[in-house]
Amino acid sequence: MAEIITMGELLVEIMRPHEDIPLYEPDYFRGPFPSGAPGIFISTAARLGHSAAIISGVGNDDFGKNILTRLKYDGVDVSRVIISDDGHTGVAFVTYFNNGDRKFLFYMDNSPCVKAKAPENMAGLEDAKYMHIMGCSLMADVNFAREIVKTMNMLKSNGVKISFDPNIRLEMLKDKAVFDLLQEVLQNSSVLMPGVSELKMFTGKNNIDDAVKSVFSNKNLEILVLKNGSEGSKVFTKNGLEVSQPVFKIIQEDPTGAGDSYDAAFICGLAEGKSLSQAAQMGAAAGALNAASFGPMEGKINPDTLRKIIDN
Repeated sequence: MAEIITMGELLVEIMRPHEDIPLYEPDYFRGPFPSGAPGIFISTAARLGHSAAIISGVGNDDFGKNILTRLKYDGVDVSRVIISDDGHTGVAFVTYFNNGDRKFLFYMDNSPCVKAKAPENMAGLEDAKYMHIMGCSLMADVNFAREIVKTMNMLKSNGVKISFDPNIRLEMLKDKAVFDLLQEVLQNSSVLMPGVSELKMFTGKNNIDDAVKSVFSNKNLEILVLKNGSEGSKVFTKNGLEVSQPVFKIIQEDPTGAGDSYDAAFICGLAEGKSLSQAAQMGAAAGALNAASFGPMEGKINPDTLRKIIDN
């Protein structure tokens, strides 16, 4: 039984060890690290003590073993992850630049990571409270996006709340039809968790106040979590701004996955009945702990470390 569910791509990341090394230049890499935004999210939720499951796929290869070994260790239910001989596990090559930019090269075409199907029924999902969807998963493959939306509709009809991080990555956008699916997920979301630029992009509003007002025209939306990197996050409801949450100061090793860990901890807070302020603190703490370690899923995140960083 899973309380928190996600559906999306699983992949490994192979990363430059230092900043400002272009991917076209010969040099060293580190990895493979288990990754994929949905994988980082669901790993964090499981490490925070929640029953958590992912619907995805991997190849029957060493990279697939890398991912599944880690998720099982973290306590994630991977029974709905297909292991296929038809194609290899997805891979992302990543490099960083000292201005904060990142560049990804994704290799996921025809990978099992974008071939999973929607469940046929709610068996084993009866305890679900939240389904979290990533925009990057919708952009990975249009047919996979349709399966994610199909799963969303089934779960929502059974009372599951939908949380959505648009997580727009232009380098993954291959089919404009995906925009319609992004909008369908947006309209069905109870919790929306974009970055500032993403909020402006899909509302078409340059003014933040106008953009916030625009998204709350969606009758399903209850909570907007607006993430703004080192500036922290703000939590809005239909009543307006509820929480301004600063970041927790850490020595940053690797920002990849920090937003996904924030999402997971915030949703865990809601599932535990925490206040919006407490959930935002949990999110900020998990994001900081993620960024303090090299590798997208390597942060030392658990209930004790979360409490320690919040209390200090």
